[in-house]
Amino acid sequence: MKINEIFYSLQGEGRYAGTPAVFVRFSGCNLRCGFCDTSHDSGVDMTCEEIVDHIERYPAKRVILTGGEPTLQITASFIALLHSRGYRIHVESNGTNPLPAAVDWLVCSPKGSVETVKATDIDELKVIFDSEECDPNRYRSIPAKTYYVQPCDFKDSVRNRNITAAAVDFVKNNPDWNLSLQTHKLINIS
Repeated sequence: MKINEIFYSLQGEGRYAGTPAVFVRFSGCNLRCGFCDTSHDSGVDMTCEEIVDHIERYPAKRVILTGGEPTLQITASFIALLHSRGYRIHVESNGTNPLPAAVDWLVCSPKGSVETVKATDIDELKVIFDSEECDPNRYRSIPAKTYYVQPCDFKDSVRNRNITAAAVDFVKNNPDWNLSLQTHKLINIS
């Protein structure tokens, strides 16, 4: 598997914001969105055992597989290995590929059309709110336990402020949606 980085921090987004976790960031993606924070071309090839050995350096028992797009590389045997070591596995995915069975928590952040989403059993559906005209309701037909909008960080304070205000207004007008903020960026941790 090609790994961009493995690090220990707090989950910054969604239902588990503030929860300690080991993040395994995979290289590569089938979409490559302009706002993505992953360097898709850099990374180190690691075996499943090497990844787990690295994860075991940290005290948390929650592992977040993210990317890039982790579903391009993760396998059922890798998930089983993590479970056998006592880990709870969260996956953050664009949803364009089915997941191996036994993932404990799935955050799907769709891009493009609803038809591209192949993932099922979605715990959190998170729409990146990237403009004042954004309409997350186009994804409302995708079954999920919870729906979030998350203001996109364009590294432009004025633009970010306007997008966040529009996202807040959207949630207030659509109460079946929730607001997710990137708290790790707000408190400046990685």
